[in-house]
Amino acid sequence: MSDRADRAKQFMPFASLKGYYDMVRNKEKTVSEKRELSEYKAEILSDKLLKVKKGALLKAVYYQGDGYVKTEGMVSNIDFTMRVLTIVKTKIPFDDIYDISLSGEKSETCE
Repeated sequence: MSDRADRAKQFMPFASLKGYYDMVRNKEKTVSEKRELSEYKAEILSDKLLKVKKGALLKAVYYQGDGYVKTEGMVSNIDFTMRVLTIVKTKIPFDDIYDISLSGEKSETCE
């Protein structure tokens, strides 16, 4: 190696605690239980899902693993047989959806 390359090495970033920051971020997550929808809320959500069309811009709040996540994007697929809504590349089972709204439309949880 040349002297120039050796000199450049000393200024390269060094992660002395590799993986530490990922571990801290995971600890910061707030774990929440999955909420059961009331019969009324489930009926409203079902009506909203029936109106969703492929290509629509949609906001969704859904349960993922240990908490609720918000996502927004274009609906790339909606499969009523498999009960899955796909926003861009994110597949969301109907049973995990808490609320949805069209982009620009106000919703109680998708703001």
